[in-house]
Amino acid sequence: MCPIIDICPLDELPPGSTRIVTYEDLEIGVVNCAGEIFAIEDRCSHDDGPLAEGPVDQATCTVECPRHGSLFDLRTGKPKTLPAYQPVEVFPVTVEDGIVRIEVE
Repeated sequence: MCPIIDICPLDELPPGSTRIVTYEDLEIGVVNCAGEIFAIEDRCSHDDGPLAEGPVDQATCTVECPRHGSLFDLRTGKPKTLPAYQPVEVFPVTVEDGIVRIEVE
């Protein structure tokens, strides 16, 4: 069974906000995109730079790498634009009793 970690109360992650958490040696961006919560690896597959610190497009649920501008789909982790072409990991998210939780492998 994969570990499930508590992130924060849902009301502390309003639409448009991001929280970066560390689990072991993995950094994960937890993003509220227009009311849907996603968790994505905080690492651009193009150059290993931070990803979740980039701007989130609420309409398309993408995050833009702040270094080189690649757009990543928050749902799938797949890049939608170059220079990145490899997907990054995404993690299942649940909200139970008002607490945002993610499942990590």
